[in-house]
Amino acid sequence: MKRSDYTNYSAAVEGSVENPWAPFNSQMDWEVAHWAKVRGLGSTAFTDLLAIEGVHEALGLSYKNSVELNKIIDTKIPSRRPAFTHHEACVAGEMYDLFSRDILECVRALYGDPEHAQYLSFAPERHYVDADKTQRLYHDMCTGEWWWATQEVLEQSKAGATIIPIIISSDKTQITLFRNKTAYPVYLTIGNLPKCIRRKPSRRGQILLAYLPTTRLTQIANKASRRRTLANLFHACMSRIVQPLKLAGMDGIVMMSGDSIMRRCHPIFAAFIGDYPEQCLVTGTMNGDCPICTCPRNELGEHPSQHELRDLDAILDVLELLGSPQYTQACNGVRIKPLQHPFWEDLPYLNIFQSITPDILHQLYQGVMKHMISWVTEVVGAAEIDARVRRLPPNHSMHAFQKGITTLSRVSGTEHKQMSRFLLGLVIDVRLPGNASPARLVRATRSLLDFLYLAQFPVHSDSSIDALETALDEFHANKGVFEDLGVRNNFNIPKLHFLQHYAELIKLFGTTDNFNTEATERLHIDFAKDAYAATNHKDELWQMTKWLERKEKVLQHANFVLWRHNLSTTNTENVIAVSPAERWQPPDLACLFRIKMTRHPSRKLVPFREITSLSSHGATHFIPALARFIVQYNHPGLSFQQIEDRAVNIHLPCDSIPVFHRIKFWNDEIHATETLDSIHAQPAVKNSKGRVVKAARFDVCLIQVRNPDAPPASIQDLRVAQVRAVFTLPQTLLNRYFDPQNPPPQHLAYVEWFSTFSALPDPQSGLYKVRRVVRDGERQVSIVPISLICRSAHLLPKWGGAVPAEWTSLDVLDACPSFLLNVFKDMYTYFNVG
Repeated sequence: MKRSDYTNYSAAVEGSVENPWAPFNSQMDWEVAHWAKVRGLGSTAFTDLLAIEGVHEALGLSYKNSVELNKIIDTKIPSRRPAFTHHEACVAGEMYDLFSRDILECVRALYGDPEHAQYLSFAPERHYVDADKTQRLYHDMCTGEWWWATQEVLEQSKAGATIIPIIISSDKTQITLFRNKTAYPVYLTIGNLPKCIRRKPSRRGQILLAYLPTTRLTQIANKASRRRTLANLFHACMSRIVQPLKLAGMDGIVMMSGDSIMRRCHPIFAAFIGDYPEQCLVTGTMNGDCPICTCPRNELGEHPSQHELRDLDAILDVLELLGSPQYTQACNGVRIKPLQHPFWEDLPYLNIFQSITPDILHQLYQGVMKHMISWVTEVVGAAEIDARVRRLPPNHSMHAFQKGITTLSRVSGTEHKQMSRFLLGLVIDVRLPGNASPARLVRATRSLLDFLYLAQFPVHSDSSIDALETALDEFHANKGVFEDLGVRNNFNIPKLHFLQHYAELIKLFGTTDNFNTEATERLHIDFAKDAYAATNHKDELWQMTKWLERKEKVLQHANFVLWRHNLSTTNTENVIAVSPAERWQPPDLACLFRIKMTRHPSRKLVPFREITSLSSHGATHFIPALARFIVQYNHPGLSFQQIEDRAVNIHLPCDSIPVFHRIKFWNDEIHATETLDSIHAQPAVKNSKGRVVKAARFDVCLIQVRNPDAPPASIQDLRVAQVRAVFTLPQTLLNRYFDPQNPPPQHLAYVEWFSTFSALPDPQSGLYKVRRVVRDGERQVSIVPISLICRSAHLLPKWGGAVPAEWTSLDVLDACPSFLLNVFKDMYTYFNVG
């Protein structure tokens, strides 16, 4: 029978049977302690607070200062996660600190957490798109081929094994703004947890395994010797940390999951997450080489690569020569550094060269896309690039680079991500030297963006992986344009070469969001930067580890307190976890957006003269459009001319309407209350002196014009329109023109139409061209229910050459005659529209 591990935890808390807040005296006693340890209040500040006369007595606390509170936490709250152990590493006569935890106990803590029990995968799985099983699906780690292959090998000697894939990540990080002080954390998680749990720090699916020494060994003068010694120090420390995995991976150990089910588990090192320098350090490969295959560095730009994967057996044979005169030469022969016992050399079922995972942040955004943006800038010219960037229309998903992008320094991954969303628009209609056609430049940019977005799909099928490889083939077929224009003379870039391994690694370990280093960067905040901030900055690692141990105890105890409360308020005798049971669903980029409007309008009453004024909403044909809507809604079978004839007889009983300035799009089931998209329809805001303090913004959207009762089947079901006003109808108008039994939609939008989509996109950019629909000098407009609006849209201007100096981002939608629909504005648009 399943039983929550919280029952075992309860037995270890003295007095918990009688007191639900034990070891604290009361709810107030506990919640103040929780606040003090979780919200980041310093120990001295907390002690000073309790020292204020009357505070301690008024709150009824069992502790008078931080020291007493820490004693309660240290001695009376059980720990489900192991304590740190201090070791010293001696290098060149100097001692360096290593703080690490028992790796098996860390695995037990993650595997046995009751909050994880409902999510754990215990065996590999195969998922398919269709009933005939012709298209495999890959998403979480359990759907990859590595788990299947390892399970089959393990079953031959140890039948009935439960594999626990160990995922390790490491990354040195700066923890001070000044003085250049760093920490070198190593994190651990397990592949049994779904990626949606591992990526959320609040779900505690990652654990800090160690702080490695951060020394630069400046006392070693020779740079080559220093680099070699630093690499050996890293591997010596990691060897001590992972040593327990050797026997446990081979023979297995009994572990209990959070629902008290016992299984024989085999913790096996499966994957490493890190940037390129970390990948080279871990695998021991030469800087500039591929850490996965044997491709020489002067052939990294060739595609497709004909070189084989690194031969682990051959490399292990070379490592056996350590201590012999030919060791260094033998290492050079297999293109690895002459390391002394790399930590992975005798770990079971591990091929370290196969365990290196894709890294979207550093390989793509901070690597390949960074290069691509610099190449495009050199081709187009910095002035023209910045002129185009400054004139792009605004959108919810687009950051406004008001000064351009070429003068930015220390550009972050987030900024490169934003630049990638409009990069294709920067090469449209560019003038190349000698009036050369920009077709290859556009195709190279488009194909690399396709690869970037396809690589980030949270679920892949065999066909989408084929599309990923096709996009890379297309880029390499057109990359020669940069050589022809004198921007590059070769493409021997390790990060660019690594893209050739993405398809095989997705099939092996699941999609790339299982291993993105963005998660590691986020963990630095909790496990390094916040921990350092809680110290007095002297011998900080001792304090950081103790601070983390106490915080982890308090967070675990908070879940226990909530579990006790849930147990006492439900009829269920056996509550496993605090979080409610959830049915797992694969991540879905096709999730439908749901419109979320504010309860009250942004302005309760806006006069029609303001709605129609060009200096305000600019909805110049609002009144006749509203009359046509009234007729068409009440008589849907009428022809266009009949609607026009009847609309003349509509006389509105009001002269103002309630107006909303924003439409938000949510998906409650998948993304809770996160705003995934939004549309603005707001005139300029002026201060008392008549000066504009907030510019007007009227966004463009995609409206479903065919089959509105079903999700759009193709882009031809959609049409682009600019939203000028979002409003509701006054009650007086409803009473006069609408049947109470058949009321109109609550929220409506006045929109200006763009042309319908053609059957095929532009052959070079792959984007669909649109222009405003104008008849007899007037823009074609309608009033539509906002329920037909699917999402916002972003239009890339067809520049027609150099950017006209008079255009701005505020008027480019009016000034430019034609546009391309930007499918790269966000992942949802790319998946559903692109």
